[in-house]
Amino acid sequence: MYLATLMLLGSGELGREFAIAAKRLGCRIIACDRYANAPAMQLADAAEVFPMLHGDALRTAVERHRPDVIVPEIEAIDTDTLVALEQEGWRVAPSAKAVRLTMNRDGIRDFAAKELGLTTSRYAFVESREEALAAAIGVGLPCVVKPVMSSSGKGQSVARTSDELGAAWDYAVANMRGERARAIVEEFILFDSEITLLTVATRGGVNFCAPIGHRQEMGDYRESWQPVAISDAVLASAQAQAEKVVSALGGHGLFGVEFFIAGDRAIFSELSPRPHDTGMVTLIGQAPNQFELHLRAILGMPIPAIELAGASASAVILAGRQSSDFSFHGVAEALALGRAEAPVDLRLFCKPETLPRRRMGVALARGATVEDATETAVAAAQLVRIRYH
Repeated sequence: MYLATLMLLGSGELGREFAIAAKRLGCRIIACDRYANAPAMQLADAAEVFPMLHGDALRTAVERHRPDVIVPEIEAIDTDTLVALEQEGWRVAPSAKAVRLTMNRDGIRDFAAKELGLTTSRYAFVESREEALAAAIGVGLPCVVKPVMSSSGKGQSVARTSDELGAAWDYAVANMRGERARAIVEEFILFDSEITLLTVATRGGVNFCAPIGHRQEMGDYRESWQPVAISDAVLASAQAQAEKVVSALGGHGLFGVEFFIAGDRAIFSELSPRPHDTGMVTLIGQAPNQFELHLRAILGMPIPAIELAGASASAVILAGRQSSDFSFHGVAEALALGRAEAPVDLRLFCKPETLPRRRMGVALARGATVEDATETAVAAAQLVRIRYH
């Protein structure tokens, strides 16, 4: 009856779009998250609500539904349980090793820099304000302070002087996931651009999407665009580094590999072994989109030529405060900005509750240039208003 049963560990907006792609290919979806009625749960075949850092609850859900593939979609997962499940014969996509090493920034950064020799910024891991100050002396000021475990860039800030390090440490700890108070202090890179290189590891080899540029604010992305104009040599360097790290992590699936581009250098920053939030732009600008590529790679399906439809952009729709009683307005006005040669689309995530600065949707646009597409996407996002009742 079903092509495969896939268990999503994390059912937010990225899980929702992955579930849509999977349902189109006849898969059965088990959506798991820490709260009920999460976006992917609303169209799944079954749902489980539990904290995924609780290994016993995770194992119980897997043994109850017996998925063909376990598909992690968030960072905060009991990776020891995932490793044990994989060793027992359950399949984890792309691999339990990839999920374990990328759950925390310390794991993937040390793996990339020390084991694989990738180009990275100077960095140090700290567990107190005092250690943060000492680390800043080593890497230099200004520096970036991030919790080793967080989602969507939360808890990230720049300390430009030693007096700002205490606040940066407090902000990182306040926005971390998990129970470990640990942060990374890293060199502030004066970069020309910041890119996500969506990298698809398949049975037949590694494929790349056109690089995606993005703008962050308060550690979280606000707009992304595709493609990014970088030199062939820099792109080749980024692709070589991305292929090296995803091959070492093992398994099949899509990886979001992030780089700083500084002059003629591609500097490895982070990696997610799953679709990336900045990759939402591929929903309007690329075929297959990142969710379809992740699904095909996981299932061992053929990967067609990845083609750009044109210059494209995404812009987020943010909530202003906490509420469970709200509605969206301005959707028709936002969509009316589209034209035949420059379409506009929206994705409203159907999250059951708003929170300050929580992503509730994204506007998507194409244009003659990435600047045109970004301007239109931002305008469309601003037209969508959240009304609180």
